[in-house]
Amino acid sequence: MKVGFISGTSIIHSDLFASWENRSIQTAYGRVHYKGRGEHVILNRHGSSAPLPPHSINYRANIRALADLGFTEIVSLNSVGSLKVALTPGTIVSCSDYVGLQQGPATFFDDELKGGAPGIDNTLVPLIVKQLAPEFTVELGKVYVQMRGPRFETKAEIRIVQHWGDVVGMTAGHEADLCREIGLHYNSFAIVDNYANGLQDESIDFEKFRELVKANQLKVNGFFSKLLQILA
Repeated sequence: MKVGFISGTSIIHSDLFASWENRSIQTAYGRVHYKGRGEHVILNRHGSSAPLPPHSINYRANIRALADLGFTEIVSLNSVGSLKVALTPGTIVSCSDYVGLQQGPATFFDDELKGGAPGIDNTLVPLIVKQLAPEFTVELGKVYVQMRGPRFETKAEIRIVQHWGDVVGMTAGHEADLCREIGLHYNSFAIVDNYANGLQDESIDFEKFRELVKANQLKVNGFFSKLLQILA
């Protein structure tokens, strides 16, 4: 099945894609580097060299590259913080909607009032979830709260947004918006790497976050490996 994958730090630290061919494509919004094998490509949303922080990612180039390469089905894996005590670190979720009030998203239509109705299609999610079981369980229908970054949210901000959704992140809302604008189907998966700042009396900083991501790496590798089998 022809599928384009978007991920982040899980690509940097995984050997799964070491043998995939390094490629690049020039888009109207900049050059995008990615890896390809057969009918699959995967790109690191943070770029191919020094990772770009979320607010500096070239979202338009990334999504335009996948469209120009002929992909309509996009499967995304995002790192998120949990806004709910029951969604413990290590949980895999799929989001069906999102909140993005803090920052205006990137758009392909800067000079005209145009664009698709925002949302997440999840066209492949039912098929994937069915075949992931029983090895992997996915919490479905969650709401993603998009924040600007690059810093983590304050504890006061988390007390507000924990009533808006289930998980918090800095990237998926932008990607879903752009996919809808040009007719790509965005399929959402995310792994909970941490409790949000202040939840369960937890504090978060980048050093601690990196350790939590590292702790989840084996699970991410196994999840991605299973995805590739399902979508072969």
